[in-house]
Amino acid sequence: MPATGPARSEPTALLEKLGVHLDPELLVLALTHRSFAHEAGGIPTNERLEFLGDTVLGLVVTEALYRRHPDKPEGELAKMRAATVSQRSLAAVARRLELGSYVLLGKGEMRTRGFDKDSILSDTVEALLGATYLSHGLEVSRELVHRLVDETLDQAADLGAGLDWKTSLQEAAALRGFGAPVYSVTGEGPEHARRFEAHVTAGPVIGIGQGTAKKHAEQAAAEQAYRAIAEIPVGA
Repeated sequence: MPATGPARSEPTALLEKLGVHLDPELLVLALTHRSFAHEAGGIPTNERLEFLGDTVLGLVVTEALYRRHPDKPEGELAKMRAATVSQRSLAAVARRLELGSYVLLGKGEMRTRGFDKDSILSDTVEALLGATYLSHGLEVSRELVHRLVDETLDQAADLGAGLDWKTSLQEAAALRGFGAPVYSVTGEGPEHARRFEAHVTAGPVIGIGQGTAKKHAEQAAAEQAYRAIAEIPVGA
């Protein structure tokens, strides 16, 4: 059975989650992926808004890091910015918003679960930021960026570029002499709505995570294990 995707959600409900008001036409444009636009006869896509939103996001995040970490060198700030605005971290923001149920996708992208692809989700977050900037200017956009990524900004100070919990867990385990983490993943449910659960063991620590893809479940498990292993003193 092909993936039918999540039930289509009313776009205006998304505005309540974002905490901003957007003109209905601009909101729909921000949610229009090129696959949908192509099937609809070549209507405008959200790519120009994505281009604008990417710049707004980069500016706000760069300013925040500059002010929060006055003693960090440029190279460290650049790594933290890369982590915060990475495709993976923006896709995580999108999943918290359940953005996949709002994006307008073509039939082909729906069949291949485009509603859960990191690339599409992260691009749509940027398009929404671009639309917010056009509607309200920089100050409201800054507030929205902080609501969406402040948690990621805090994590970036510890994890560096990519926000890769698996890599961070591996490094933390090796530092304590525990060896490489071991993962096991199980899945259940129909193909179009499959859920995965991952377990990871790293020395004395066990992490468990869930997600709509194996890699998401493994990252969630690695995050839980990393937070636990970080409490163990090095050399203990």
